[in-house]
Amino acid sequence: MWLLDQWAERHILDAQTKGEFDNLPGSGEPLTFDDDSHVPAELRAGYRLLKNAGCLPPELEQRKEALALADLLNGVRQDDPRHAELSKRLALLELKLRQAGLNTDFLRVSTPMRCCKK
Repeated sequence: MWLLDQWAERHILDAQTKGEFDNLPGSGEPLTFDDDSHVPAELRAGYRLLKNAGCLPPELEQRKEALALADLLNGVRQDDPRHAELSKRLALLELKLRQAGLNTDFLRVSTPMRCCKK
């Protein structure tokens, strides 16, 4: 393998000196890695298809909905009739998330903090 390594390195250096790697599409942009090593090999194609279609696992979809409800609840006064209904829906979602084993501390973070993290 040592000879093959030397051969490859020499060709890479030659290409660099000729400028063949200059102005490649995406140069200077960060690399994006899709780490799906935790997914069994036979399921990776399906997971990738669902991910590219924008589908989320149910727990993450519920987390997204809980964040939206928490933001909505912050904008509604407590004497508003919708406040009680929204509070119940949020409590139910929080319970479902806890039963799924997810931490729900993200619901306790104030809205300005959440905006600043993005």
